[in-house]
Amino acid sequence: MSREILLLVDALAHEKNVDKEVVFSALEYALASATKKRFSDDADVRVQIDRETGEYDSFRRWTLLTDDEALDNSGAQMYADDERAEGKEISEANTFEDPLESVEFGRIGAQAAKQVILQKVREAEREQILDDFLARKEFLVTGVIKRMEKGNAIIEVGRIESLLPRDQMIPKENLRVGDRVRAYLLRVERTGRGPQLILSRIAPEFIICLFELEVPEIEDGLLEIRAAARDPGLRSKIAVKANDQRLDPVGTCVGMRGSRVQAVTGELAGERVDIVLWSMEPAQFVINAMAPAEVSSIVVDEDAHSMDVVVDEEQLAQAIGRMGQNVRLASELTGWTLNILTVDEAAKKNEEEYTKTRQLFIEKLDVDEEVADILVQEGFGSLEEIAYVPMAEMSDIEAFDEDTINELRKRARAALLKDAIVKEEKTEAASADLLGMDGMDEETANLLASKGVSTMDDLADLAVDDLVDLTNMDAERAKTLIMTARAPWFA
Repeated sequence: MSREILLLVDALAHEKNVDKEVVFSALEYALASATKKRFSDDADVRVQIDRETGEYDSFRRWTLLTDDEALDNSGAQMYADDERAEGKEISEANTFEDPLESVEFGRIGAQAAKQVILQKVREAEREQILDDFLARKEFLVTGVIKRMEKGNAIIEVGRIESLLPRDQMIPKENLRVGDRVRAYLLRVERTGRGPQLILSRIAPEFIICLFELEVPEIEDGLLEIRAAARDPGLRSKIAVKANDQRLDPVGTCVGMRGSRVQAVTGELAGERVDIVLWSMEPAQFVINAMAPAEVSSIVVDEDAHSMDVVVDEEQLAQAIGRMGQNVRLASELTGWTLNILTVDEAAKKNEEEYTKTRQLFIEKLDVDEEVADILVQEGFGSLEEIAYVPMAEMSDIEAFDEDTINELRKRARAALLKDAIVKEEKTEAASADLLGMDGMDEETANLLASKGVSTMDDLADLAVDDLVDLTNMDAERAKTLIMTARAPWFA
C-alpha cells in the first residue's frame, strides 16, 4: 500500500507539474478528513506520511486551555487539569497528540478523497502558473472572453482565469463571449477558488503598455513615456521624453501617417490621444500639456502646488475643454492644480493681490505707499520674506540703503512676533472655552482653536467628517464631542 502512495504522488506531481510536497500535503489532508469521520465530534486529526517509505501514521491532537479560556470545541480542546492530559508530552504550542489507527488507503480511494487531492493539486498548479506569469513581469495581457457574469467578463489568459470588472471596461464598449481582448494587469486577488487576475482597460498604465507594444524605440530605451492621464473612451494625454536627442518623441509615437497612434486608438474604442512633450520644467510641461490650447502666461504657486494658466479669451473654451476635460487631463498628467484664467481675469487677480499685499506692508511695517509699492514690485509677498530673506537679495534694491533695509527687517520681525503672540492668546482663550466640555482634552482643544474652532458653538456647527479631518480622531469620538457641544441647543 505504501508503494501505491508513492506511485500516486509521483504520477500526480509529474502530470500537474507541481512539487511532490504539494501532493503529499493534499494526500495527508484527504486521509485526515477520512479519519475524522470516525468521530461524532469535531476532532482535530493529523496524518503524517513518510516521504521515503510511503508509510503513514494518524494522530488526534488536543489543545490545552487555561481556566480563564472558553471551551469552544470539546472534540479538540480540554483544560490543562483534565486527567486525559496526565503523562502526555506537551508541545510548546500547548498541545499533545494521541495515536490513532490509520484508515486503509484503499478504503479512502473513493471519489470524495480523490477530489480533495485533485483540488489541492489544482490550487498549487494555479499558484505555480501565476508565479511563472508574474515572474515574466507581463502587465499587458491578452485573452479570450469565456463568459459574462453580471456584466463582468471572465477572461482566460493562458491557463489562468482572469476578471475584467464592468467598471474597468471602457464605457459604451460592447464585449462578447469569444472576443479576444487586451487589458492591463491591475492586481492579483486571492479567492476561495485560488488566485485571480483583476484586469483593467481604463487604467492610465494600459495606454502606456499599448504604446510600448507599438513603439519599438520605447523597449530599446531610446524613448520613454513619463506620465499618462485618461478619460476612458473619449480622450487621453501621454507625456513622452526622448533619451536620444536625434529622435522626435512625438513624431515617433505618432508613426508613419499616424499608424502607431491609430493602432492604439483602435484598441481603445476610438479614444483620442494627445501626445505631449515632457519637460523637467513644470511650467513648460504644463504649457505643453494644455495643447491644443495656447497659453499666454503662467503664474506658479510652489506652496499650494498650483498654477494660474492665463489664456486669451478666444482660447478659453479650448483650454478648459468639454466639461473641463482638457484642463482636468492636463492637471492629472502634470500633477499640478491648474486654474484657467483669461488675460483680464489674471490682471484683475494680480491687481487685487498687489493691493492686498501693499496694504499689509503699510499696516504691519508702518511705511508709506511708496515704500510698500517698491517692496511689492521687487517681488516681496509676505512679512516672512522681508524678515528672513538673505540680506544680499534686499541689498540689490537701489531705492533702499542699508539702514532702511535693516529697519524694514526689524519691523517685519516685530510684526511677526506680535501676530504670533496675539494668535497664541486667542488660542488659549478659545481652548479654555472648549475645555469646559465633557470629554475634551487640552491637546484637542488647542488643536481646534488653532484651526479656527474657538467655541462650543463653532464645534457644534461641524459635521462628524469635518471634525475627523481637522483632528484625525476616530468618528465615534467626533460624534460624541459634537453631540456634547450641541446639548445646549436642546436644553
